[in-house]
Amino acid sequence: MQKLSLLFTKDGLQWHISKGKNVLQEASFFVTEETSPNLIEEKLDEILMKNDYQEISVFSALNHFSLMPETFAEHELGYKLISYNAPVDEENEELMFSMNKKFGIQFYYTFPKKFYQKIKSKKLATKFNFSGEKLLSAIHVRNNKEIHINLYHHQVEFFAFENKKVILYNNLDADSEVDFLYFIMFSLSKINFSTTETYFYIYGETAENETFISELKKFVKNLKLISENSAKKNFVLSY
Repeated sequence: MQKLSLLFTKDGLQWHISKGKNVLQEASFFVTEETSPNLIEEKLDEILMKNDYQEISVFSALNHFSLMPETFAEHELGYKLISYNAPVDEENEELMFSMNKKFGIQFYYTFPKKFYQKIKSKKLATKFNFSGEKLLSAIHVRNNKEIHINLYHHQVEFFAFENKKVILYNNLDADSEVDFLYFIMFSLSKINFSTTETYFYIYGETAENETFISELKKFVKNLKLISENSAKKNFVLSY
């Protein structure tokens, strides 16, 4: 059975068609000044016209989310919780939910309704998930203080752990790797993590963000690359 996996980022769409662990086809599209502003919708329509897959897996890294403990049950407040982090358009955004029992965390996030409806119209077995939950599922915490950073094209998300518990998650859209570095270092200062005692783990688009990684190495003592994206290997889509 073949599966279509879709990853939505800010102004970006990446997809794989796979069979088992083998990636058969892949493509990436990003909106630029030279492309149509509707590029993502156009490319989504194109891949959804294919009929060589029988199930769909969708991951959203869009920066519309809220993080809550797994015991929180007032799901009707999902839009309101997200609105504290980003503007919410309830008419055009579908409220979504992902649970991570491993760390006792749940995510509320929104996903564009027009994309949601197009995907559901295929009437195939479909799973939706938030990128942060996918990252969290792959993490194995071994040290007292850890930062796990997942890099994208013009985007970064990270988790901070203390005593094997999640104490912070955040997600930033930015065109500059310097902004990524400032974002991480500023967050460290807010949670009182020193660069010498904290262990850093990097995933995702490492080649595209070499400047960020090389600059981060100047400040931190413990840094390890865990998963690096390459042809037919994408941390979010492939694992």
